[in-house]
Amino acid sequence: MNIDVASTAAAGAGSAGFADESGFKVDLSRGQRIGRVSSEWFSRPDDERFLSLSELFVAVRGRSERSRTRMVESAEIQVEARGANAEHLTLALPGSDVPVAPTHWSFGQLCSLVGAPSSYLRDLPAPLAGVNLQHGLLSHRAELIKTLEAEGDRAELRAVTGPDYGRIWDHELVAAVMKIAGNGTGDTRWKVPGVLDWATMTHNPFVDVSKETTTLYASDRDVFLFLVDDTHPIEAGRLPNGDPDVFFRGFYCWNSEVGSKTLGIASFYLRAVCMNRSLWGVEGFEEISIRHSKFAAQRFAHEATPALTNFARSSPAPFIAGVRAARERIVARKDEEREAFLRKRGFSKAETAKVIATVLNEEGRPPESIFDFVQGITAIARAKPHQDARLEIEGKAKALLERAA
Repeated sequence: MNIDVASTAAAGAGSAGFADESGFKVDLSRGQRIGRVSSEWFSRPDDERFLSLSELFVAVRGRSERSRTRMVESAEIQVEARGANAEHLTLALPGSDVPVAPTHWSFGQLCSLVGAPSSYLRDLPAPLAGVNLQHGLLSHRAELIKTLEAEGDRAELRAVTGPDYGRIWDHELVAAVMKIAGNGTGDTRWKVPGVLDWATMTHNPFVDVSKETTTLYASDRDVFLFLVDDTHPIEAGRLPNGDPDVFFRGFYCWNSEVGSKTLGIASFYLRAVCMNRSLWGVEGFEEISIRHSKFAAQRFAHEATPALTNFARSSPAPFIAGVRAARERIVARKDEEREAFLRKRGFSKAETAKVIATVLNEEGRPPESIFDFVQGITAIARAKPHQDARLEIEGKAKALLERAA
């Protein structure tokens, strides 16, 4: 088996011979398809798309510098109705002469905190919504709440949480990524990904970063980043036709300093990224997440940041060795052995038949190695319409690979 990790795109083309002028040949019939980045890409308006990590950092750092956090007693908050509907409510906070206007997000948080249905209050006239919210604040049993307020022409209440909420600022995550990825536009090996050409089945890493292609996002309530090392291909074995099986390293991470989601980092190997930013041919997917609990900042420093740095600097050798071991470990040579292998691992009779038929169709032969079975399993997982069923099957494939390594 030929295993090669190219040190540069040019070296990859020269030493392994698997790149043409437009990029690197890839095989997308293998591995998982992950749509998380694509969902972000579809939903982000232009003002939430950034062309570099430095531009993103300035934006999220600026809003944190304009914000302050403090503890207040819920019973001392005065709700004021200054318009026709609940969206025009303002809050007079203790120790401040300037009323703050809750954002759509913080209004929902405030309602949830005091046990009031936000969808119901939003539909009420402002005076009536204010009376209901005021009653909830006065009877709030926890008493203390933590606010995040933004200064400006119109003071805003960005977030309302419990007193033990452990905030990790969005700019802290961006700064951690910048330590390994620079500007994210090619000044280091980590960059906004290129694009798959479906006509030639090549992944072209050299694509200009634009509002259409960027994978660096931030809204008023979160941040999301996706970067790859797609100019340094990794060859992990050969395809049935003799071509190299090419991978790239990638990761995405996310956070919300106002509490709309956890902090998380996912790392993986992938074969290509298409124009709508779906990830194709994903293997070795790993994810960690950190809830914004009391010690979240310490966990970020001791777990998330080192994990990101270690993945960025680590050798792909263990991944390659795992793929090689899975390819070489033959577990079934007869039809009855194939069926028994899958049935013992929780696959139904129908699923077993689909896995074997999928490998036979794609490889031109029935599955024999663990790697063959894993590719068939992930192929039928991609066809599952419901995420929970898909994740369950992909988990079985991952467990097989881990046992082979």
